[in-house]
Amino acid sequence: SDTETSEKIQKSGVLQVFASLLMPQSSCTAKVANIIAEVARNEFMRNPCVDAGLIPPLVQLLNCKDQEVLLQTGRALGNICYDSHEGRNAVDRAGGAHIVVDHIRSLCSKTDPASEKLLTVFCGMLMNYSNENDTLQSQLINMGVIPTLVKLLGIHCQNAALTEMCLVAFGNLAELESSKEQFAYTNIAEELVKLFKKQIEHDKKEMIFEVLAPLAENDVIKLQLVEAGLVECLLEIVQKTVDSDKEDDVAELKTASDLMVLLLLGDESMQKLFEGGKGSVFQRVLSWIPSNSHQLQLAGALAIANFARNDGNCIHMVDNGIVQKLMDLLDRHVEDGNVTVQHAALSALRNLAIPVVNKAKMLSAGVAEAVLKFLRSEMPPVQFKLLGTLRMLIDAQAEAAEQLGKNVKLVERLVEWCEAKDHAGVMGESNRLLSALIRHSKSKDVIRTIVQSGGIKHLVTMATSEHVIMQNEALVALALIAALELVTAEKDLENAQLVQILHRLLSDDRSAPEIKYNSMVLICALIGSEPLQKEVHSMAFLEVVSKLRSHENKTVAQQASLTEQRLAVES
Repeated sequence: SDTETSEKIQKSGVLQVFASLLMPQSSCTAKVANIIAEVARNEFMRNPCVDAGLIPPLVQLLNCKDQEVLLQTGRALGNICYDSHEGRNAVDRAGGAHIVVDHIRSLCSKTDPASEKLLTVFCGMLMNYSNENDTLQSQLINMGVIPTLVKLLGIHCQNAALTEMCLVAFGNLAELESSKEQFAYTNIAEELVKLFKKQIEHDKKEMIFEVLAPLAENDVIKLQLVEAGLVECLLEIVQKTVDSDKEDDVAELKTASDLMVLLLLGDESMQKLFEGGKGSVFQRVLSWIPSNSHQLQLAGALAIANFARNDGNCIHMVDNGIVQKLMDLLDRHVEDGNVTVQHAALSALRNLAIPVVNKAKMLSAGVAEAVLKFLRSEMPPVQFKLLGTLRMLIDAQAEAAEQLGKNVKLVERLVEWCEAKDHAGVMGESNRLLSALIRHSKSKDVIRTIVQSGGIKHLVTMATSEHVIMQNEALVALALIAALELVTAEKDLENAQLVQILHRLLSDDRSAPEIKYNSMVLICALIGSEPLQKEVHSMAFLEVVSKLRSHENKTVAQQASLTEQRLAVES
């Protein structure tokens, strides 16, 4: 494998001679294959091996019975495939992978040292053959290699080299979606957890983690891992590493707590661990929130956000004081806080605020005030969650909506974020919260605050959103503005060209029925203003509205008749 020697071998033209020496019956075949395996450890020799036509005779040798020939041939093919597109393609064309998979199948149950050595080489060859190549990975999956490798891991778990090869092969294959379905039909979860429990060395644990993380993205496997006892292993790691500042321990703490959060993303696995809020796992995760480790605070808040994915869990958690824990955590991160922790804690509060019965409880606990402390944040992910949390809290809560809607600092910040064109999420949520403040408070004071802060034009723009739900929220808010404070808002509505936009929405066949309905309700309210009424009459609304009298949606048709009468009277 010496570079200089390899260069001399390449220049001598002996590689071409090797092709003719790779004969099953020749006594020097194993030695030739061994030389090829050694030279192919040098990257610059892999393509010359392919060009010298060595792949087809090497693949043919995979059919022979001699163990030493098989061993050296497997090594040679594995090394030629390593990081070599040409090498992999040549082995693929010669059908090498199929023969190797068959060998692994037939050798799988043999535990003698020679068979285990051969299995290690063949697994390594498949790993090099398919590494970071989706097409070849899919090919191996279709050959049914996954159940074979899982069986192999179970039988040979005492063999460190072979176990390692299996884990790297799993790591390669587990990234593909199609592989996860196959893994779910094996006992991979049980085998990996069993293997994990035996590990003491950090590197070995890390290797298993690298397989667990992609597999745990599959909901069926999540549940299998929970049932196999992975959670207990993860909690133990957290306990052992939480107070350590050794690099390996810090890495293990992060990986274990991240994986824990991932397991909670599955509905069944999450509910199993919640155990009606009495589960020991749920209680342990709760204890992470007041921890001094940012990583555990983050994982704890994310775990709560994941537990808070159905009303029953949310109600139980709010009734059992989780809100105060999250507010205390946020308090620790107001000044120069950790952005990921802020984001996670706000996500948890937002989810907890979804059930109707939780809103008033959370408002009286002071959640709105705690969240408003982050109004100064310049971090879009934090802004986004802050807005979502407030919007959830004020849903059908008139008093809270009025209080927040009269908060000039908040409204001014919302108007500013409505222009955050680089952050569509923040922009959308700001618009939605502006509209929600009006819709839920139905308050003149709130409308006046929004008009004075320049918010009207954003609500008018929101009415043209590509999302029907946002269009609708904007139209309902604008109708309330027109009904309660038309004179105050008249100039802004005119400048924002609201009448032209409504004409466009009513004329467009693609507009949803509720959009047409709310647009007509709004037109009826706008004609109470002289300048807006003039605009309405100048744009031939009667014609558009009379067509809608025959609309297939009865509510739209009825509103069209009423609107037509109003317009006729006013003209």
